[in-house]
Amino acid sequence: MTLGRASQQSDPADPVRRFCGAALAPNSIFVFLDQHRDRLFPDDLFSDLFALVGRRSVPPSLVATVMVLQRLEGLSDREAVDRFTFDVRWRYAAGAGGFDGSGRAGFAHTVLVDMRERLRRSDRPDRIFEVALAAAREAGLLGHRRVLDSTPLYDAVATMDTVTLIRCAVRGLLTAADPDLAAVLRTVLTSGDDYTTTGKPVVDWDDKAAREALIDSRARDGQALLAALDGREDLPETVIQAMTLLATVLGQDLETGDDGILRIARKVAADRVISTVDPQARHGHKTQHRGFDGYKGHLALDPDSEIITDTQVTPGNTGDATPTPTLISDLTDPPADTPGTTPAGDPAVYGDCAYGAGEVLALLHDAGIDIKTKVQAPVAPGGRFTKDTFTIDLTTATVTCPNQVTITIRPITGHPRHAGQADFGAVCADCPLRAQCTTSKTGRHITISRWETYLVTARTRQQDPGWKADYRATRPKVERKIAHLMRRRHGGRRTRMRGLQRVAADFKLLAAATNIARLATLGLTHQPQGWALT
Repeated sequence: MTLGRASQQSDPADPVRRFCGAALAPNSIFVFLDQHRDRLFPDDLFSDLFALVGRRSVPPSLVATVMVLQRLEGLSDREAVDRFTFDVRWRYAAGAGGFDGSGRAGFAHTVLVDMRERLRRSDRPDRIFEVALAAAREAGLLGHRRVLDSTPLYDAVATMDTVTLIRCAVRGLLTAADPDLAAVLRTVLTSGDDYTTTGKPVVDWDDKAAREALIDSRARDGQALLAALDGREDLPETVIQAMTLLATVLGQDLETGDDGILRIARKVAADRVISTVDPQARHGHKTQHRGFDGYKGHLALDPDSEIITDTQVTPGNTGDATPTPTLISDLTDPPADTPGTTPAGDPAVYGDCAYGAGEVLALLHDAGIDIKTKVQAPVAPGGRFTKDTFTIDLTTATVTCPNQVTITIRPITGHPRHAGQADFGAVCADCPLRAQCTTSKTGRHITISRWETYLVTARTRQQDPGWKADYRATRPKVERKIAHLMRRRHGGRRTRMRGLQRVAADFKLLAAATNIARLATLGLTHQPQGWALT
């Protein structure tokens, strides 16, 4: 398929243009796209996605416009095409013309599917987000401050229990194998299950012995399949992936009892696969009492213009601090100079306690960025002495307890987070403050973090009234932006895609659509000298 091009000539007498030009607000996203669509994403921006010869595609600038409006309104592919076909605002924004036969008719919803797949396989999958961000940067809308936060993205598939996971993984391996190999593999199955149905086998689920026999027989089928394929070097990639998934499922939930029977382990694996349909989804926790299944969407926001500067998507069990270096890479590794002016000011990063990890504080400090992330205050069970009631002197490598007993810090080598520990041990035995300090038989232990200096400094700074006022005035803006992103359940809180890469691309497109709507609200326009605010 070759690149299709949109007509560069518009008919001033077109009824759609006359009606929408008079009825829509000047800062409407429909007016903004009509005026600047060809500059934001011209057809040539997508030329690398198409062949030099073949049938002409629907103009990519039109498709990109529909994709932006689709994500902004949380529509399915069919709904988006239907809206483009009959909604004059969408036709006006896409430059499609009126209904009198001179304009473009609708197109198949699979065109949107095809465009997403072409973008995913390209070298610049997020180009729609990039061009909108470049326009904001050229207009001087991006300052040196960033606010970070994350939000749950619920998976688009059902979470599976252990029996369903094993059966689906076995069925997936049998399906991935060619007919000859599948016939060989079926000879090693001994449970009597043909693995052709998705429903659970019929057993008395109230009978513990029947449940255990079911789990044991299906698990042994899985092990037999892996054993039959072990050592073979002529397997296709799809079979290897199915084998890996089956091995993961068998290893994460099962344990062998003293009687040799495989049972469900009374534990939760650290990185447990929750669905064979979307193996990259994970159990996550936004708070201690609020869990979810799926992914986490992370974003960085410029608090002054409320433009999203970057997004990342991670499995649901990933900590918020992990994607921070990527989210603030434009501060730690600024892009090349672009036309326009950039607001002055010192760089700063705002975030809640999830971003107060020691490694994040060290990153911000080394980059010369003002640290406006909260750090969790030390806690102790039962209202006992917390860590900050001990005097930690890193210069002399000592810790002094509330009873004025000083202990030397013992270095810890090889630990990723701990640099040392002060063991008060026997000193606590006769201490009059012991009841207020510890209940441990071995006495109180104070662990020293590798980033102890940064943590102590940050906790001290966040007690300053000026620091608190700045934090309270700035950080809530990212909460409002997340509310904008999540206001549509379909494609917002509930993902439309499966797999980390596709979910991340869809979340980035949602951020791009939200940014373009924000640029329209701010009154961005293209002048002879470039993008600027009117």
